[in-house]
Amino acid sequence: MDIFLQQIINGLVLGSVYALVALGYTMVYGIIQLINFAHGEVLMFGALTAWTVAGILQPAFPGMPGWVVLIISALVACPTAAVLNFTIEKVAYRPLRNSPRLAPLITAIGMSLLLQTVAMIIWKPNPKPFPSLLPVTPYEIGGAVISPTDLLILSMTVVLLVALVWLVNYTSLGRAMRATAENPRVAGLMGVKPDVVISATFVIGAVLAALAGIMLAMKYGTVQHAMGFLPGLKAFTAAVFGGIGNLAGAVVGGVLLGLIEALGSGYIGVLTGGVLGSHYSEIFAFVVLIVILTLRPSGLLGERVADRA
Repeated sequence: MDIFLQQIINGLVLGSVYALVALGYTMVYGIIQLINFAHGEVLMFGALTAWTVAGILQPAFPGMPGWVVLIISALVACPTAAVLNFTIEKVAYRPLRNSPRLAPLITAIGMSLLLQTVAMIIWKPNPKPFPSLLPVTPYEIGGAVISPTDLLILSMTVVLLVALVWLVNYTSLGRAMRATAENPRVAGLMGVKPDVVISATFVIGAVLAALAGIMLAMKYGTVQHAMGFLPGLKAFTAAVFGGIGNLAGAVVGGVLLGLIEALGSGYIGVLTGGVLGSHYSEIFAFVVLIVILTLRPSGLLGERVADRA
């Protein structure tokens, strides 16, 4: 029972991160029908920027509390990621908006590789330790343990999801986003500026990705230029799992994927004496993707609808 509870906690923490990144995928897809495969690299840029800022602040201000360093690092990393994603959309995707779907897809993959190379040049390819900015003493819950970093990830995810739901459903920008997703041309005739809405969507997704990158860096204690590829791929799987284009589906898909991965790897590790758990933890996301695409291509909460004219 202790193992089950521990893996549930691990899965919720991991799934929370996947959900934040998946929201970026699903918002962009819902509005312009594009899979932004460079989204994982935006996560990576956010984490590496936070690492750089923390590395500057800690030697310069030795007495500064870790949580203050974390907040300042996030306040720098989020705008950096937002500017990066805004630039990607304007330079790489906007000129191809009316092109066949294969063109922006190939461009997104190329942009992902380009950003990894740029990050490798700027920050060098070797993994770098991310500083421990929060207390490391874990809390015990029913025989399982949860760290302050895990608590921060869970609480921040809940706050961000509530804020995003409020933004989409109760603000003028949210109404403009929903109108643009329904029909950009009609939305333009009603006074909505689709280009502004699309850019805002990329910016919001970038902020969520940057925060997810910082959370991953804090949880695993390391950053590098390729750290965004696998979380980005798993978050895309989560978005497809839940129903891409559906915000609730992205959250459900992310949390379920995290639970499946944690429970699967945890119990395989127990059954094999810890030999195979970590080695096989990566396959569960892609097994889920294959099963979902085979049985329900629209995802758990997705709707089967005709292509937009």
